[in-house]
Amino acid sequence: MSGYLALIDKLAVEGTLEHGEFLALLKGRSEDTAQYLFEKARAVRHAIYGRDVYMRGLIEFTNYCKNDCFYCGIRRSNREADRYRLTPEQILDCCAAGYKLGFRTFVLQGGEDPYYTDERMADIIRAIKSRYPDCAVTLSIGEKSRESYRLLREAGADRYLLRHETANDEHYAKLHPASLTLANRKRCLYDLKDLGYQVGCGFMVGSPYQNDACIADDLLFIKELDPHMVGIGPFIPHHQTPFAAEKPGTMELTLFLLGVIRLMLPGVLLPATTALGTIHTQGREQGILAGANVVMPNLSPRDVRTKYMLYDNKICTGDEAAECRVCLQRRMESIGYNLTVARGDYIPPQRSFVLPVIPESNITDGKEGSDPEERKCYV
Repeated sequence: MSGYLALIDKLAVEGTLEHGEFLALLKGRSEDTAQYLFEKARAVRHAIYGRDVYMRGLIEFTNYCKNDCFYCGIRRSNREADRYRLTPEQILDCCAAGYKLGFRTFVLQGGEDPYYTDERMADIIRAIKSRYPDCAVTLSIGEKSRESYRLLREAGADRYLLRHETANDEHYAKLHPASLTLANRKRCLYDLKDLGYQVGCGFMVGSPYQNDACIADDLLFIKELDPHMVGIGPFIPHHQTPFAAEKPGTMELTLFLLGVIRLMLPGVLLPATTALGTIHTQGREQGILAGANVVMPNLSPRDVRTKYMLYDNKICTGDEAAECRVCLQRRMESIGYNLTVARGDYIPPQRSFVLPVIPESNITDGKEGSDPEERKCYV
């Protein structure tokens, strides 16, 4: 096991591994190596963000989508989807409710819906920023031209989430129709970063046809892109897609990768996703303990939540926004963390901090409070 711990130590100090080393770490992972990894990931996260957990108010404003991705429940070919669009007034009502509950970031997420032109989206963004100038607006609305991204940025959008899904071309083609390419997805991400957005990428863990080599490709691409946010969660099948019979991803691998990404990018904003909470009742708590520092409660109107179903059995579809917020606060407090009222912007790690190096004999069961040796890590 010491060889795998040495790889984790190298990752913590250098921020990356070779492709073959990532493969070895993935293939050789165990409960003990995972706990060693999580100890280090928490130490890095605490050094930069303390024990604050940032909350984002998710507003799922349209489930129309022009695309036909094979894994997605709102894909164009799903004729049984109950389609909806929120009006600008409904979106602003969601923001008003969220602001009273302490949300200072609103995430506008939807399918790639041509109805919401650049002009319509820009008007919505400007309205939100006018009413709530102390809040951040995050968009998650898919692939667009550089000019579209520029217009939305000028309207006041602060952040943009666009999962790359997989950094392996062959794998990408097995998850998407031929009209969508990895090259264009990457172009979008680099355009967004160049335009000054805080940018988020990410991928599904355990998606069909994924193997360890694909994941190693993902990790190396994430390191190359150097995003401000990374969203990963387990693949969960939807019954009205071509992947309905595929096995879901696992919490175990998702948590391990959260820890890896925290060591790769110490200042990254890293969500414990709703999908993680869907496959396990303690999924989000375990995600925070693996190195995550963001949760995303749903501010969407209650009557549309079951319609925005990217995968089956999604949690929190029946809760009111206030219920989600109180529930998550209690969950975070139960593991020693604080759900904070703040924009929660990316913090570039520009200082050194003390990183624990845990002797093999001191590996714990995941609870905090071991007595590690210490080594300085510069990032």
